[in-house]
Amino acid sequence: MPTLNVVMRSGGTRAIQASAGPSIMEILRNDGVEELLALCGGCCSCATCHVYVDPAYEAKLPPVSADEDSLLDGSDHRTPLSRLSCQVPFTAALDGLTVTIAPED
Repeated sequence: MPTLNVVMRSGGTRAIQASAGPSIMEILRNDGVEELLALCGGCCSCATCHVYVDPAYEAKLPPVSADEDSLLDGSDHRTPLSRLSCQVPFTAALDGLTVTIAPED
């Protein structure tokens, strides 16, 4: 089963065994990662699931949509590696991906 690695705001890490298919946000929420608020439940309307992705996996991710780009623009913590975890489906190709939960805006 593919593994998703998470770096928490506190600096702690967690490795989550996850099936391919759900979004990264759903995987984090279902595993009890409370630092990721995901207030809109994954409909790309709030940016509270903001994460930074490992640059080694950036080319394997779907492109940023206009809506996602607009929401990320509202964050004081946006970087070139910023993504909304609700907009990234977890696939077998992402096995070993590390995401870091962005600071809360």
